[in-house]
Amino acid sequence: MGLSYNVYLNSHKIYGCKNCKAHLSNHEDIISRNFRGQHGKAYLFNNVVNVTAGDASERNMTTGRHIVRDIACRQCNETVGWKYDKAFEASEKYKEGKYILEAELLCNVT
Repeated sequence: MGLSYNVYLNSHKIYGCKNCKAHLSNHEDIISRNFRGQHGKAYLFNNVVNVTAGDASERNMTTGRHIVRDIACRQCNETVGWKYDKAFEASEKYKEGKYILEAELLCNVT
């Protein structure tokens, strides 16, 4: 396996890892701001870069049962949110393949 390079995003507003400033997602990729994480406010994103996903686990959340993977910044290994693999409730299927990033763990990168 070769070296893995960070992806650099080009947008008027870029969200990055609060710890190391690695680019994570564009403002345009936010689907919803109406989420909560372990640290408070969280956002649902369509696309996220420069993260590694952990093992899948089943969790009971306020919106029902989901299979999710914690995601960590690829550069500093800080957990920044999670990825939805599967939603068991029909009304929650739109989350599958999408990402949650916790606002407290993000910074604006200029």
